[in-house]
Amino acid sequence: MTTYKEIFGKPIKVLTGDPAPTPITYTVTVSNPGSGNVYYIDGVQTPTLELYEGNTYNFDYSAATGHPFRFATAADAAGSTEYTTGVSVDSNITTIVVASGAPTLFYYCTNHSGMGGRALTPASPNEYEGQIWYNETTGKFRSVVASSAWSSASPLITGRHGLAGGGTQTACAFWGGSGPSNKTEEYNGSGFSSGGNLPYSAIFLAGCGTQTAGLACGGDPGPTQVATACTYDGASWTGIPSLNTARSRIGATGITSAALAFGGGNPNGVDNSEEYSGSSWSEGNNLNTARRVNNSGGGPQTAAIVAGGAPGPSPSTSTNATEEYNGSSWTTTTNLGTATREMGSSGTQTAFLVSGGLAPSASTTCQQYDGTSWTTLSAALPSAVNQHDQEGTTSAAISTGGNPSLSATNEFNVSANVITAAAWSSGGALNQARRIQGNVGGKNAGLSFGGYTSSPEYLNVSEEYDGTSWTEGNNLNTARYGLRGFGIQTAAVAIGGQAQPAPTAIASYESYDGSSWTASGNMNVAREEPGGFGILTAGVATGGFNSDPSTMLTSTEEYDGSSWTSGGATSIASQSMGASGTLTAGSIAGGYLGPPGARTNRTEEYGGTSWTSGPNVFINVSNQAPAKNGTQDAWQFAGGRAPGIISTTCVYDGSSWATGPNIATARTEFDGGGASSGAGAHLICGGQPGSSSAGVTTTEEFSGETTALNYKNISTS
Repeated sequence: MTTYKEIFGKPIKVLTGDPAPTPITYTVTVSNPGSGNVYYIDGVQTPTLELYEGNTYNFDYSAATGHPFRFATAADAAGSTEYTTGVSVDSNITTIVVASGAPTLFYYCTNHSGMGGRALTPASPNEYEGQIWYNETTGKFRSVVASSAWSSASPLITGRHGLAGGGTQTACAFWGGSGPSNKTEEYNGSGFSSGGNLPYSAIFLAGCGTQTAGLACGGDPGPTQVATACTYDGASWTGIPSLNTARSRIGATGITSAALAFGGGNPNGVDNSEEYSGSSWSEGNNLNTARRVNNSGGGPQTAAIVAGGAPGPSPSTSTNATEEYNGSSWTTTTNLGTATREMGSSGTQTAFLVSGGLAPSASTTCQQYDGTSWTTLSAALPSAVNQHDQEGTTSAAISTGGNPSLSATNEFNVSANVITAAAWSSGGALNQARRIQGNVGGKNAGLSFGGYTSSPEYLNVSEEYDGTSWTEGNNLNTARYGLRGFGIQTAAVAIGGQAQPAPTAIASYESYDGSSWTASGNMNVAREEPGGFGILTAGVATGGFNSDPSTMLTSTEEYDGSSWTSGGATSIASQSMGASGTLTAGSIAGGYLGPPGARTNRTEEYGGTSWTSGPNVFINVSNQAPAKNGTQDAWQFAGGRAPGIISTTCVYDGSSWATGPNIATARTEFDGGGASSGAGAHLICGGQPGSSSAGVTTTEEFSGETTALNYKNISTS
């Protein structure tokens, strides 16, 4: 008799629900079963958890606030082994995005020993692909199916087309492009950061290699093509011998010690092929079809592939010719399904992916080659694009840039997981339009107070956000704008600003307990538009101005819940900077330096006594909205002036700044709260989106990237 296991290769399981969903939220409580307090997770006493790599888990210990829930690599964090990779905490919710290769973890209470248990971290649950199970809740047989899809990712810092690059989906670099440009940007799997500049500016150049060992050659710096070539070490570019034939719209593949350059235009399509040995270029056998290829090739030097392009003297015609290189000669093979030019490509000779391009108009089509034949995929790019660059493989690729000078980036994945990209989404509207207000708390528990609008000019209105809508709360005692704040929705401090009758900065501050504001006294220095971060009993106020906008401050004050004392001075006097963190581990970034509109890209980190310099932001920016409940080395800000009003999100990981998903509406003169990721993620509201000085009511919420298994029903009953 044939069994299900013999048919499907795996035994059928019976489950209450489905395996390994993500993101998932656990409720953490504490009880004493007779031998002391221990954690209960969803009602189960100290269970052994399975937290899959790449998945997101939220642990809500709101019912056990005296027992902060954390992770470590040893029980009770013995030997100072707290584990913080991918971990964030906000509003009594600890979130972990399990890193690839994460060790076995232990969950524990930071205040008491013996309360926790183990958390296993198995590899990504792609093992469920092909597994059949019976879901008792739905009454259906189900399985997990791998699928291919494109999803949006963080944009380039500088939009451009005709760029080149090298690397993998999670570690690549892109360089050159329209302008012509000499910029290099590096992608870490989440966002782009600035790299070292090319020694020359060019559009339609070629690239190959990796993020830390890349090669660029040829291109068009205007008005003629060049033969220039250089290599990248992850920080800077070094010139190498030039190509034998100058050209643009060229293709390149391989590595820095064994590269291949082919095709291009000079100005007509050429068939030249050259090999690089790591020290010199030598002529190889020519392509069978001369063509401009726009970097559309893949594979190593001895097993390369090129497809499509623009043949002959006309740049507006396309070919479907595909050729393979064996290290000595090119051979024509199966034609591309649709004649296309100016597309992106990634992969190898036997697993090759091309996307977009002109066929004859801009396309979203993706075609895949398996070494024998081409297949048009059902997974299409989100929007038509050409003159973009693509790196990676046929199962994990990244496409960025495009004509006309686009910054859009998309990732392609073949996985048993459905990937939902990090993104901003619309939230409930404020009841009172405002700008230059104070904000604290995240998207599930936010607080906005004070600010400016057309009428009346100064606001005392305070509103609370519950993740869906804003509710009027008790007002500030002093109507003001240009203020800032720190803390959370139920324990906040509002600092400084400007109030009537005299339009000058004020020193007063107020405390909020979740129901009402209390006028609590004065800071040592009057401050308008300062930076603020920390909690109700341990906060920081820094910078701002205290007379007119041309008089900026470097001074810092520390708050202990009842009084202010002087702290260390920042290196630059400024106002309207982004700020995040705690009293003993805080950060500020950017800031306005005063008329005639100068801004800074500085980052400074505070250790509870003094400030030290950190890596610069990739733009000079001020008046942005920070996720101020983030940590010193994991936070972000959105929008601001640079000098125009921008929609950019800038993300800090403690070592560099990178791009994040853009907010929907470019705006400035506003504030934010929450963390960079997790249940209490970034919340922004109000602000000034255009030339009008009136504030707005719009709210946006940030959600980090999530993955979830691609469940499919295989029975209808």
